[in-house]
Amino acid sequence: MLQVGDKAPDFKLPTTSGQELTLATALEKHKALVFLFYVLDFTGG
Repeated sequence: MLQVGDKAPDFKLPTTSGQELTLATALEKHKALVFLFYVLDFTGG
């Protein structure tokens, strides 16, 4: 389990354009990142 201050492990996510984005690639382009996971989108209830 991650603790406050730990670096996030590298992961892959699909983009809205159908490409693949990795954390490592994004960090090469940007100094800091914020990812928002909105899990309730397109779900009932």
